[in-house]
Amino acid sequence: MRHLVVSIGVVALAAAAPFASGAQRGPDPDRGAAQGRGAAPPRGAAPVNESQREVAVTPEQLKTAIDRLGNVDYAVRAPASRTVRRAPGAMAVPALLDAVVAHKDGYVRFRALVLLSGFNDPRTRDVMAGVLTSPNDRLRTVAYTYFEHNPDRQILPRLLDALDKEESEFVRPALTRTLAAYGTDSRARDVLTGLVLKGQDYFRSVVIEALGDHKAAYALERITEVAKLEGPLQDDAVIALGKIGDKRSLETLAPLQRTAPRAVQPSVAAAICLLGINCPSHQGYLVKSLRFGIDTLGYQELVRASASGLAALAIAGDASAATALIEAGIPSRDPARAAIALALGAVALRNTPVVLKVLEAQADPKGAIVLLGEAFDMLEEDLEEERFFVAVRRGYWAAPAGSSPRKIAAALIQTLDF
Repeated sequence: MRHLVVSIGVVALAAAAPFASGAQRGPDPDRGAAQGRGAAPPRGAAPVNESQREVAVTPEQLKTAIDRLGNVDYAVRAPASRTVRRAPGAMAVPALLDAVVAHKDGYVRFRALVLLSGFNDPRTRDVMAGVLTSPNDRLRTVAYTYFEHNPDRQILPRLLDALDKEESEFVRPALTRTLAAYGTDSRARDVLTGLVLKGQDYFRSVVIEALGDHKAAYALERITEVAKLEGPLQDDAVIALGKIGDKRSLETLAPLQRTAPRAVQPSVAAAICLLGINCPSHQGYLVKSLRFGIDTLGYQELVRASASGLAALAIAGDASAATALIEAGIPSRDPARAAIALALGAVALRNTPVVLKVLEAQADPKGAIVLLGEAFDMLEEDLEEERFFVAVRRGYWAAPAGSSPRKIAAALIQTLDF
């Protein structure tokens, strides 16, 4: 989850590069004002027709929509994506397959691949495998992420080979997360365990987070070593221990409650709660520290840590932690608001059912959905966002007309512009 939160820092680095249609990664034109959308209309500005599963579209209209996926104008790109998503699969999938392979615009190829993933077509697997060696950074990122959610042992040797070559700060995190999904294989375990203690801190952070998310008990000893050391990776390691869930980790975490720096204390509290120990007290501490950081100048680091801790609990299934993020985030202002929004966005991408459940329980979900929209404007998790969109649209059609779940899904479709 930390990788999602630190994406805003990566966005700042990427923003200096000009938008181009070529292979290399630059600022994402589907993101928000922080990444250059500027005066483009906010999410929800364009009307959305969610009343049909599919819409009538001609082959020419579909081709035009695909060509517009790379348009620099958000008001053009967003309707184009909606048109493709709502086109009949029998028409959209072949067109997207062709665009991924042959379109002259590298960004269109990327967006076509992301949209293709939402159609659940059996041909998608081979296309994803085919772009693992593409010079287009974005295509490789999508493919790696796809194989995290759709593990394929035949792909593992290619992933391991890529690890020796993939140095892009934008792409390597996705590859690392994917390898963590193959932890039943000793080849993946050996490589990932070694990466806990070597390499750049940014990449090590992603490794530790991925191992925690995939409950990699085999890496417990190495992660514990990092958790005991004060430094930039301590909070990542502490949270990972909680996610792995081995109660022996309390021997490491309990002393840290007395000795760890203030900014690490929220991670310690969240980790102990994830172990199932005195959770109400630790969650209460996270809420209090978050509000203190919001109300007190100079404590932005505490805000980020507390929001991340609550997000970790929510991703693990605690709906009350997600509610706490929403209640603190709705009235907040930047810079605290950005950190809270990113934490809520991480929950939405990692545990969509929890976020939908919490939104349905809100007396007025508008503020929470706006906060979620701000998160999606900052995050660079395109395939993960597409998976969220697919889940919401599926939920819309599964829910009875007029029901709370359908109303929430409709509001998300409208506000998040998909």
